[in-house]
Amino acid sequence: MIRISLIGSGNVAQHLIKAFTKSELIEIVQVFSRKKETLASLIDFDKIVNDYESLKEADLYIIAVSDKAIEEVSKQLPFQNRVVVHTSGAASLNVLDSKNRKGVFYPLQTFSKNKEIDFTTVPMCLEAENMYDFRILESVAKSISSAIYPINSDQRKALHVAAVFVNNFTNHLYQMGQEICDEHKVPFEVLKPLIQETAEKINTLNPINAQTGPAKRHDSVTIESHLEYLSNENQKNIYKILTQSIQNNGKKL
Repeated sequence: MIRISLIGSGNVAQHLIKAFTKSELIEIVQVFSRKKETLASLIDFDKIVNDYESLKEADLYIIAVSDKAIEEVSKQLPFQNRVVVHTSGAASLNVLDSKNRKGVFYPLQTFSKNKEIDFTTVPMCLEAENMYDFRILESVAKSISSAIYPINSDQRKALHVAAVFVNNFTNHLYQMGQEICDEHKVPFEVLKPLIQETAEKINTLNPINAQTGPAKRHDSVTIESHLEYLSNENQKNIYKILTQSIQNNGKKL
């Protein structure tokens, strides 16, 4: 058994608790949460602590807090020379306090409250200062997922930026699409098969080869018609930027 303590009570921490609870290899020793009741439905109440001094010895400590809080939390840990990792995609390995052995245990997925995740498919991006600690992280990751990747801090930052494009920005475009539908009393559900097919296509096609639409075809008549139809200036500006980006694809700028 690998003994783990989690520090944090947000979306990532809660999903990790659920995943670790299902693993036969993992024992959750404790979870740190300033508000114990936040996690009361996920784990035995006596395993939840709100004082760093109450943290017991474990094989691995996972800090699952906001990026801006990682450094301060790692400084407050009242022990040394133990394996301490964070779960951030954007933060460097070196944001962790050097009194402990540092690592990263980054699940590359979007986590929302009350939306269950199949952790067996979640890519686990791992980094550690030495191979011994990496093997610990690898064993933990393999106990909940089948997709394990050794990723250094620079690569992880690149992945995180790419993830913002394919997830956060894409979802914002879904929101805009829904606003347009709502404004004209068209059910947004009509677009869902298209959204699904667009996502599934990249399992067999490179995104550049999967691109379709008026911008790809340089269909200026349709593009101008769309721009005239849009009354929202923000939507219109984004339409122009994305159209230009698609049309510039492959060109030397």
